[in-house]
Amino acid sequence: MNAFYSSYPPEAKAQTIQSLTPPATTGGMSLAQALSKRRSVRSYREVPLEETEISQLLWSAQGVTDRRGHRTAPSAGAKYPLEIYLVMESGTYHYLPDGHRLELLDSTDLRNNMEDASLEQEAVGDAPAVFVVAANYGKTEVKYGSRAERYVKIEAGHACQNILLQATALGLGGVSIGAFTDDMVEDLLDLPMTEEALYVVPIGHPN
Repeated sequence: MNAFYSSYPPEAKAQTIQSLTPPATTGGMSLAQALSKRRSVRSYREVPLEETEISQLLWSAQGVTDRRGHRTAPSAGAKYPLEIYLVMESGTYHYLPDGHRLELLDSTDLRNNMEDASLEQEAVGDAPAVFVVAANYGKTEVKYGSRAERYVKIEAGHACQNILLQATALGLGGVSIGAFTDDMVEDLLDLPMTEEALYVVPIGHPN
């Protein structure tokens, strides 16, 4: 396996792993249009996201873009410390960039719990899909030592912006949320001790 790829620790056994619809890499809204139209959206219709939309959003965050394993968001030293999680009605998932796959970690709908952990922000509980960007600083510390925290947080910003711009291009809306209780979110997702939650990003069809 390419050294750039990351997979969930073996002690957290996924219930199922599924391949996602291949992402579109051409066509659609221009970047200039997406930048112009992007707004923070906190109110959503009760319409689930389609599989193609979920696939595109996950790929925009950390999708692999060439044979060397480079991804859609730049990473210091190509260490790729970020992990992307997805919370929906059907359960909690973890994105595997290698092969563009999704693994089911838990079949419980945790969106209301995520809302509580996000200081009761209703957008989190109402959204059909809640993306969580987490990071393993150790992957970057290997090369950059004490500067790793800065680099990783910058990288998380890149990934979050990718999600929001992709959502806009798909006619969806979302908002980046940093106001949450770290321990609560990490416990809900049962993150490994090596990972820290950095962003909560609810996405849905705007009202």
